[in-house]
Amino acid sequence: MILAALFGVLVLVIMFLVASLKVVRQGYEYTIEHFGRFTTVAQPGLNFYPAFFYQVGRRINMMEQVLDVPQQEIITKDNAMVAVDGVVFFQVLDAAKAAYEVSDLFVAIMQLATTNLRTVMGSMDLDELLSKRDEINARLLSVVDHATNPWGVKITRVEIKDIRPPVDIVNAMARQMKAEREKRANILEAEGARASEILRAEGQKQARILEAEGRRESVFRDSEARERAAEAEAKATQLVSEAIEQGSAQAINYFIAQKYVEAVGKFATSTNAKTILFPVEATQLIGTLGGIGALAKEALGDKAEAPARPPVPPRVAGPFDTGAA
Repeated sequence: MILAALFGVLVLVIMFLVASLKVVRQGYEYTIEHFGRFTTVAQPGLNFYPAFFYQVGRRINMMEQVLDVPQQEIITKDNAMVAVDGVVFFQVLDAAKAAYEVSDLFVAIMQLATTNLRTVMGSMDLDELLSKRDEINARLLSVVDHATNPWGVKITRVEIKDIRPPVDIVNAMARQMKAEREKRANILEAEGARASEILRAEGQKQARILEAEGRRESVFRDSEARERAAEAEAKATQLVSEAIEQGSAQAINYFIAQKYVEAVGKFATSTNAKTILFPVEATQLIGTLGGIGALAKEALGDKAEAPARPPVPPRVAGPFDTGAA
């Protein structure tokens, strides 16, 4: 009997010890209650709390968790009905507050995210909802995180997954986008044509400027050439005049020969002349050219005696002469 009693006591002690050992998994924290009153939090690992006197109250997940916000029908500021859903990322920082400050943590966060989602997005236009998701996420995160702070919960992120406007609004937006793109294309095409016309006008302007500068340079060159020719003619006339004043008869021959050569040259270059008749013999032209040479020697100041000019043969009367030779 005594052995049976001792064995029974030993079994009870072993069962008490086993019941008093609490193994907490990593990523979790257990609240410990003493006769229903919270006393402490059991950390991950092996913990000993006497059975029947202490018991586990709540098992709190301390890892970051994701809460899916179901689809909501929201009326925007411009009276457009849109369907919106999202996700909330949160993490419990204080196990005791998460266990005893709120009745159901998941339901509370869900309701808080839903109501604030309606409030934030209902105060915006449809275009703002579609283009300012980052701003919506930031506002929701700030509001929900501030509201859950007394519960020992940190809201790490709030994300809008999808925004679905009605079909008719989607079609209208598609037409608007098409019209906007056509408008941009027309504007770009008009700007291209305008730039092309400007460049073409600039090119024509530059060409006309260069052409005018070329004509001005040509006129200047022609004027300079005529000026130099006039100076040379004046110089030659002065030399001839001086030679005449000194009694040289070759100066007169010089002028006559010059005009004679110019006249003959005009006959040769005339487009209407088919046949050229010389009314004088070539020997007279040779004699005139000889006079020009003598005049040139006198003008250059050649003091040497010029060789005797060969005698000019007598001129034979031609068929066009009316008087005596």
